[in-house]
Amino acid sequence: MDQVPGSPQKPQDAQGNDGLPGCYRHPDRPTGIRCTRCDKPICPECMVSASVGFQCPDCVRGGSGTGHAPQATAPRTIAGGTIAADPRLVTKILLGLNLAVFVAVLATGDELVNRLDLLGLAFDPGRGQLVGVAEGEWYRLLTAMFLHQQIAHIAFNMLSLWWLGPPLEAALGRVRFIALYMLSGLGGSALSYLLAAQNQPSLGASGAIFGLLGATAILLRRLNYDMKPVLILLGLNLVFTFLWPNIAWQAHVGGLVVGAAVAFGMVHAPRDRRTLVQAATCVVALLAVGAVVWVRTVDLVG
Repeated sequence: MDQVPGSPQKPQDAQGNDGLPGCYRHPDRPTGIRCTRCDKPICPECMVSASVGFQCPDCVRGGSGTGHAPQATAPRTIAGGTIAADPRLVTKILLGLNLAVFVAVLATGDELVNRLDLLGLAFDPGRGQLVGVAEGEWYRLLTAMFLHQQIAHIAFNMLSLWWLGPPLEAALGRVRFIALYMLSGLGGSALSYLLAAQNQPSLGASGAIFGLLGATAILLRRLNYDMKPVLILLGLNLVFTFLWPNIAWQAHVGGLVVGAAVAFGMVHAPRDRRTLVQAATCVVALLAVGAVVWVRTVDLVG
């Protein structure tokens, strides 16, 4: 049977009485506006304002309204990180890891410490063999960062982490904050490995904490905030580092230098090349740590 023009069986892509196409969602509404991304005809009810023209609801749901992914225009931190709902999450995880290892140390005694602390090269009577980083136990550079034996030691480090961590995590974003913490800790381990006696064990999160302290100073300088409080705190910590007995000053200095350098690259990276510069900064820091470790290893085993 022939269709009658204007009947309910009119095709959806037919044009309205004025020659205009119908909205792709409301075919009975002729419109002269098209989505700037997919070119579908859209009526006033379906129009979504974009940076240029209008877009349809489907394109808006699939993107940010600018032709990029939805997260591309999300608010960012000063370092380009995504603003998280909980700016303390990574700090809490790091606290939990340190405390869990501390509980394990209390439960197992010196056995766990002897296997995980930072040691260049020494003979272990219990195992009857040489042990240490120079013997291929590279993991000690990392595990020593989470190792504590004394309550006062872990209490001081964890209080410092809780004080310094959240502001940096909020300013840098989670991924960058993790990179900063780990590289600072490894920097402290590397300098200890290089300069300390080969059979002198060391442990603790102090290298990473000093890295956060250096990063805080860099961040405050970038934001033009008053730096006196953090500089005073840094000075006092350095005084204790060199005057207090049984402190691995090498870890403190190594962590401070690496942390400040990494933070500088993160907060001063140009916006148009931010990710590239930040990644390059972290890679260079990691390569520097690797070079120091390699030099010391060659010296010990050569």
